[in-house]
Amino acid sequence: MIHMDRLFDLAFVRPPGNSYAKCVSTNPAKNDIDVTLAKTQHRSYVSTLKESGVKVVELPALEDHPDSVFMQDPALLGSYVTIIGRFGEASRRGEEKILLEWLKEHGVAIGQPRFVSQPGTLEGGDVLIAEQEIFVGESSRTNKDGIAQLTSHLTGLKVTSVKTGLFHLLCGCCYLSSGTMTIVPDLVDIASFLGFKFVTIPTEESYAADALYLGEDRVLIPAGFPKTATKLREAGFKPVEVEVSEFYKGDGGVTCLCSPLYKVF
Repeated sequence: MIHMDRLFDLAFVRPPGNSYAKCVSTNPAKNDIDVTLAKTQHRSYVSTLKESGVKVVELPALEDHPDSVFMQDPALLGSYVTIIGRFGEASRRGEEKILLEWLKEHGVAIGQPRFVSQPGTLEGGDVLIAEQEIFVGESSRTNKDGIAQLTSHLTGLKVTSVKTGLFHLLCGCCYLSSGTMTIVPDLVDIASFLGFKFVTIPTEESYAADALYLGEDRVLIPAGFPKTATKLREAGFKPVEVEVSEFYKGDGGVTCLCSPLYKVF
């Protein structure tokens, strides 16, 4: 078994471009996105990661890809194997190639690239990574074929498919540490995750279920969700709040804004 306090020590981010307001979003507040505020919030997010000892590498903004601030989705970066996904959202295709080219040009030590190819689709927001198992949401963005390809690429880890009606699986659950995860029971079936412990998040605060474990019991959550913060404290964690209102409007959460380099694959 792998013993570690967090699953990554390095993460890649990309600030929102001036085009961010044109992102793909189902949020009714999308038209109210304040790009200047989004840039400020992103800088604060990056600072928070750094304060927790995460090494952060910032890539340039991509004006031709309004959604590219959501770095979690194009690929799953691993120390041994890297999975280059294929977007279910066709308008985002191309981001994954730009990311891989940048990593190669800058000599970043990532695992051997493996690719999800047509007709498979796989987006990082559907992938929940724990120490010994990976769960993948079969959603409107990630299909069975994409999950099958991921499984074939990650032979050393158990990959389990979870059907979800959510936009992405991580909209309703996220892995923390020590076999514990956040979950919204009304949105995600707890029975899909045998052997795990849960911090159950009330449905009205479901946005905060998308949480990022920073190590040493610190959990990054969006600001303004007091019930979730209390639940985390009761479970022995230390909630760290960050303002991400402008990314909420773009259908993104705190995990969506970075692409970690995972230690487990």
